[in-house]
Amino acid sequence: MMASSSPCLVAVFVAIWIQFLSISASKKSIDAICQHVTDKRFCIKTLTAYPPAASATNTFQTVSAAIHIAESYAEKCRKFTEKTAKENPKMKEQFMDCQDAYHRIVMSLRSAAGELKVSPDTSNYDVMVCTDQTTMVKDLVGKNRDVASNTIMKMTLMMNKLIAIAAAATDLLFPTEP
Repeated sequence: MMASSSPCLVAVFVAIWIQFLSISASKKSIDAICQHVTDKRFCIKTLTAYPPAASATNTFQTVSAAIHIAESYAEKCRKFTEKTAKENPKMKEQFMDCQDAYHRIVMSLRSAAGELKVSPDTSNYDVMVCTDQTTMVKDLVGKNRDVASNTIMKMTLMMNKLIAIAAAATDLLFPTEP
């Protein structure tokens, strides 16, 4: 009886050890990313709550996950601004410009994800230029007091936090500081 349970114990131990190493690898990458972000607490909370980042077995996977979080949120913002443009004829043009800005953010983040392996510096640039678009959104609706504009502003502030995380992540693969 003892001999047959020994391989089971070894298998369980190996499985737990592998899981520990995986958690340790993702925690190290998440900590390294969040060390370079102003809102460290938000960064850690965001990345550890996102299964692809939390279960990453290497830095590249964690970086990819950080970009994907930002891209997914940008797409959500794009859809919201599209809907808002249809529902608010008086400010349709402003909201359509916001939608275009979010579309450009989505495309830049997709490009960043695609360039990650072959050109980390280009990937980093693609993430960094997203802030040009969020600045445009702020300029378009930041002074408005309607509910839709306020919601877009809140979403844009969140988008900036996610861009900061993605930028810090790509910096791990292409450090911009000496």
